[in-house]
Amino acid sequence: MTQRAYIAEISNYHGKDVKIHGWVYNKTGKGKLLFIMIRDGTGIIQAVIFKNNLKPEIFEACQNLTQESAIIVTGTVSEDQRAKGGYELQANDVEIVHIAEEYPISPKEHGTDFLMDNRHLWLRSSKQHAVLKIRHEIIRAARNYFDNLGFTLIDAPIFTPNACEGTTSLFETDYFDTKAYLTQSGQLYMEAAAMAFGKVYCFGPTFRAEKSKTRRHLTEFWMIEPEVAFCDLNQDMDLAEGMVEYIVTKVLENRQDDLEILERDVSKLENIKRPFPRITYDEAVEFLKAADADFVQGDDFGATDETIISEHFDKPVMITHYPAAVKAFYMKKDPQRPERALCVDMIAPEGYGEIIGGGQREDDYDTLLHDIKKHDLPEHAFQWYLDIRKYGSVPHAGFGLGIERTVAWICGRPHIRETIPFPRTMYRLNP
Repeated sequence: MTQRAYIAEISNYHGKDVKIHGWVYNKTGKGKLLFIMIRDGTGIIQAVIFKNNLKPEIFEACQNLTQESAIIVTGTVSEDQRAKGGYELQANDVEIVHIAEEYPISPKEHGTDFLMDNRHLWLRSSKQHAVLKIRHEIIRAARNYFDNLGFTLIDAPIFTPNACEGTTSLFETDYFDTKAYLTQSGQLYMEAAAMAFGKVYCFGPTFRAEKSKTRRHLTEFWMIEPEVAFCDLNQDMDLAEGMVEYIVTKVLENRQDDLEILERDVSKLENIKRPFPRITYDEAVEFLKAADADFVQGDDFGATDETIISEHFDKPVMITHYPAAVKAFYMKKDPQRPERALCVDMIAPEGYGEIIGGGQREDDYDTLLHDIKKHDLPEHAFQWYLDIRKYGSVPHAGFGLGIERTVAWICGRPHIRETIPFPRTMYRLNP
């Protein structure tokens, strides 16, 4: 019985007969010879269909194949350096599983709304396929990085009784006889888990009900969030830059073909090596002043501000010691400058904005309780979180890396909606 093969592994079958299960990507040729490009999700290969090698009725049926028709092609794998991937398939049989209707996405230019309405089909295009393969590599690399360092994966809940940073940007839902919120971060739960396991991380979806229309925002996105006990801000930054370097290295090692499809300038990625530049908020503000940016000292940085700052660096830049007033209640204050937080944001180069936010957490019970009250947060909802400071409290720190912004940067994509299979924005809930 002829063995089924996947195109990504086709070099292992040189000279052998195999079956390729896939879809018609393109079809050319006439007369006695047809060339069918087949994709199977792992790659693309050309099948050479010669009339004399097939039953007449099968060859005739192949003439009617349309884009995205599902087929099973049996043939001999032969080496051909001119062919994509270096191999092609000399077909001796074709089974037609399904003839596709006229495919709505053609090589011509389509509008964004049309492509997003047809996202379920747009995923099949070569560039979108490449983006999501790189997304897979980024997630795998991030998890491997922490796993290799002995971290424990701890799953955080999606329903939460409280928010990390207030409820103004949270999706509220009825939860039996009370209210619940879709999580905006697993951080608080990772802090509890770090006191049990030492070093932990979670990976999952998070939700923000921000009414933002920028190219950097989604209402549903994914984050990987480590938290480490007995850890300060500097150690936290070491962990973060090590992870980003590792992710980029693995994408360069394993997804060169996809980067080529996206026409990504890999020289810029090859430069992503530790150490990353580290500057303070005050130093970043000086860049904005020099650029005559419309910025008020003491505010948080907006997208335009981050872009201006990033233009001074060819690597991710880590900005520390923001004003405590613009950061979340759980950030520990700098003992030398109590008005500043022991926090860090990592800004990607090339104008892709913040990809990491994190810092050292407040580990003193009384200080944390004071900050909860100062932010008008319900004390009862955070009682369990306060407990962490009552039973063996230690300095601890962590951060969150946004997967979609990281994908956008590494892939060089213009909009974050291309970095997730089915994006959710203010105006899009379908498909």
